[in-house]
Amino acid sequence: MKKRRVVVTGLGLVSCFGMDTTKFYKDLLAGKSGVRPIDQFDCSGYPTRFAASVSEFEVGDYVEKKQARRVDPFILYTMVAGKRALEHGNITPEILATLRKDRCGIIIGSGMGGMKVFYDGAQTILNKGYKRLTPFFVPYIITNMGGALLAIDLGFMGPNYSLSTACATGNYSILSAAEHIRKGEADLMLCGGAEAPITQVGLSGFVAIKALSERNENPMQASRPWDKDRDGFVMGEGCGVLLLESLEHAQKRGAPILAEYLGGALTCDAYHMTDPKEDGEGVALCIKKALEDAGIQKEDINYVNAHATATIVGDLAEIRGMKRIFSPQDYKKIKINSTKCMTGHCFGAAGAIEAQAVIQAIMTGWVHPMINCDNIEPEAAEFDIIQHAEKHSISAAISNSFGFGGHNSTLVFAPYRP
Repeated sequence: MKKRRVVVTGLGLVSCFGMDTTKFYKDLLAGKSGVRPIDQFDCSGYPTRFAASVSEFEVGDYVEKKQARRVDPFILYTMVAGKRALEHGNITPEILATLRKDRCGIIIGSGMGGMKVFYDGAQTILNKGYKRLTPFFVPYIITNMGGALLAIDLGFMGPNYSLSTACATGNYSILSAAEHIRKGEADLMLCGGAEAPITQVGLSGFVAIKALSERNENPMQASRPWDKDRDGFVMGEGCGVLLLESLEHAQKRGAPILAEYLGGALTCDAYHMTDPKEDGEGVALCIKKALEDAGIQKEDINYVNAHATATIVGDLAEIRGMKRIFSPQDYKKIKINSTKCMTGHCFGAAGAIEAQAVIQAIMTGWVHPMINCDNIEPEAAEFDIIQHAEKHSISAAISNSFGFGGHNSTLVFAPYRP
């Protein structure tokens, strides 16, 4: 069966740099850090006291006021970013009314779901008893509810579910949404990931597994992918939503085409609960399958937005996986960066936020720098790790995301070529 072409026509975002997609990328190009001290709760006794928290977030008229006070932040981020993606794609209320709603769907996942609502509910049970627990407790913690409430508001009756593959969630959701369009099951899909983990329970959990940087004296320099002195990742949060359409559907309504989704792949390390396989075998298999699905050669890739979180094992496992695919003569032709050096690690939202960085790079012809990478690991230094914002004409790009449990995902984007 011939697969339909899939294009990106809109972007929606909630991030540590705000909600404006253009400003978001300008801040990345400027090498700004979104990391700051945590002020949502008292964490003075924690070994890590900073994160890349969402800033300049306004619900506005995107969510009804009473509902906005009740739902978990990850749901709010989903609904706002989803509706802003439609606006960015020039889907006005008038156009929205003309869409075939049975062929419009939503796949926006979350790695952890409603952590604030869960924590607050647990406190209520412990301190006041179960009878005082809100009846909204279960609906507002489950990972599918952001996409479900968004569909209720929009009337989208097509494919709608959530995926949860830890830090690979955003990529898994984008790939799955694209497949529904490719197969002719949908014309338009909102897809991506959302996460709001910066709570007492979220911070405590990652402190317990000793995954976080402890550079409290200089948090903006704490996220250091591929740097020899990295000491763990920095927590981030937010939401990224892509508006995908079949090429025919986008052309028919005169939509702005930002980039084309060429393909993607999913694999599993089948190795360890939290650690990646150090030799990068699963990463390599994922990239190989993604290139095959995209119908392009490895020589066509000249930009990689890496997963690189600033963990000791993970950063080099990804590099080793890429070396299994690309030959030494390709290394310096491929520009590589990691958005997490500025946004922190946004977990289930990471892949979708970073896909937007890739699409912005395609649109603008500029790739953002790696900050805090002062002493590059020799294995990584064989590639062209971007130190300053650079002009770069992208032929095709890959965006990697990997998650606890060994979940690997690779997406391939390129400029739209008629």
